Amino acid sequence: MKTIVATLCFLLIGLSNGLGQKDSTAQKQNGSLLKKSIVPLSLMASGILLTDSGFEKSFNKTTRNWVGNDFDVPVDDYTRYAPIFLMYTADIAGVEAKNHWFDQTKNLAVSMVLTDLLTKFLKNNIYKVRPNGFNANSFPSGHTSIAFSTGSVLYEEFKDTSPILAYSGFGLATTTGAFRLTNNKHWVSDILVGSGIGIMMTKLVYHFDYLFKWNPFLKSNNITLIPRYSDKTVGIYFSKIF
Repeated sequence: MKTIVATLCFLLIGLSNGLGQKDSTAQKQNGSLLKKSIVPLSLMASGILLTDSGFEKSFNKTTRNWVGNDFDVPVDDYTRYAPIFLMYTADIAGVEAKNHWFDQTKNLAVSMVLTDLLTKFLKNNIYKVRPNGFNANSFPSGHTSIAFSTGSVLYEEFKDTSPILAYSGFGLATTTGAFRLTNNKHWVSDILVGSGIGIMMTKLVYHFDYLFKWNPFLKSNNITLIPRYSDKTVGIYFSKIF
C-alpha cells in the first residue's frame, strides 16, 4: 500500500515541477505549482508514514475511549458540502470573488470529480480495513477528500477579499475529518491523505484554469447554475430570473 501511494506522490511532485516550469506566463501569474503543492504533498506523506503504525492504532484507541464506542454522529455527511453553500451564499450576498459564478461552478465540478476519481482509485487498489471493521475501503477518506476539495475552492475564490470566509472552508473540512475519526469510520492516515488529495486536485485545477476560460454566461447576470453532488451522483440546479 505504501508503495502505491508513495509512487503517486512522486508522480504528483514530477507533474507539479514539470508542468509548472513549462509555462512561464502561468508561473508569473499563479506562482510555482511545486510551491503550492508543499502542503498537500506533506499531508499525504505524513499519512503514508503513519499508516498501520503503532501511533495510529493508539490514537484510534484513545479516541474511542474518549467519545465512547457508541458514538456516531453523521454530521460529516453534510459538512463536506457546506463550503459549496457558503460560496454561493457569498455570491448572492455580493461578496467579491476571484471568478464569475460559472467559472466557480466549473472549477468546483472539475475539482470534485478529479478528487473523487483519485480517491476511488486508491480505495479500490489498497486493502485497508476500517477501524470499525465494516469493510476494507478505509484508505483514503472520501468524505475528507471531498470536504477539502470544496473547502479549497472556497479558499481560492475568497482568499484575497474575505480571508475569514476563505479559511472557514478548511475549518469545515477539518470538522469533517474529525468526525470521520470520532465516528470510527477512518484511521488518522486516511484523513491526512484524503485532505492532501482534496487540496492537491483543487490546486491543479486553479493553476491551469487559464486553459479552459470559456464562459458563455459572462455577460448574463440573471442565470445561475449550482452543482449538486450527493450519493455518488452529480447534478446541476438551474435558476433564471425573468
